[in-house]
Amino acid sequence: MPHRWTDTPAPDKPVLILWPHRSLPRRGFAAMILFAFTMGTIPLYGLLGTVFFWTILPFILAMIAALWWGLERSYKDGDVVEELRLKNDTLHLVHSPSKGKTQTWECNVYWAQADMHVTGGPVPHYVTLSGNGRTVEIGAFLSEDERKILFTELCDFLKRRQ
Repeated sequence: MPHRWTDTPAPDKPVLILWPHRSLPRRGFAAMILFAFTMGTIPLYGLLGTVFFWTILPFILAMIAALWWGLERSYKDGDVVEELRLKNDTLHLVHSPSKGKTQTWECNVYWAQADMHVTGGPVPHYVTLSGNGRTVEIGAFLSEDERKILFTELCDFLKRRQ
């Protein structure tokens, strides 16, 4: 699961940390680039010493560079982290996107409420936290099954704190 709960809430530690799932680790990234390079150059071995070798080589290198760029961009776009902290009786939610400003929300834990919108949200089973006159999303980048589990765990957490 791409989220982690801490066992004991401390004022300086997050209670819940959420991040997007990474299906391709960095070692897989390197293996994919090496595989693409190897498979892309196999047809060139028969063309060594001909003018066609130099004609096709730039296209193969451009394909590998585009693959590298696309995978790197995917990693950078996925640098999203959400932290839910409990300090005294106040819940603090901090959403740190890959680009843009960090967004924060806070509410007294007694008034905080987790809601799940099965339909009508930007994604199915959309999870929100509400309180202090404001409603915020949490875990929108998670998969549908992960959001269902998150909602159950959030409800249990809030019931224990109220």
